[in-house]
Amino acid sequence: MQPTNNHINYVEFKSTDLEATKTFYSNAFGWQFTDYGDSYVAFESSGLDGGFEKTNQPIVNGALVVLYHNDLESIKSKLIQLGATISVDIFSFPGGKRFQFLDPSGNELAIWSE
Repeated sequence: MQPTNNHINYVEFKSTDLEATKTFYSNAFGWQFTDYGDSYVAFESSGLDGGFEKTNQPIVNGALVVLYHNDLESIKSKLIQLGATISVDIFSFPGGKRFQFLDPSGNELAIWSE
């Protein structure tokens, strides 16, 4: 994808365990990964490219990235089976509904649907 001025081009998270992070996102969403040394992995096939940087520090106040899925109940169940923690259960808002979850490293993401 060609970068465009003023558009989000890349998102980066921290990870306490890169292998567990890759396994989680690959199994949950089909993301693909490229390793860059021992402390960084890039991801693609997510709608927006990004990466995870290895850290030994607690992850606090990461960006809330919101994904889309047309079946919230099924993706929520899949995430729970893969070890995610639901941090905010499904709720409605004008235009749709969503929930938030914590990945195995503690990053919080959301998934919404109409």
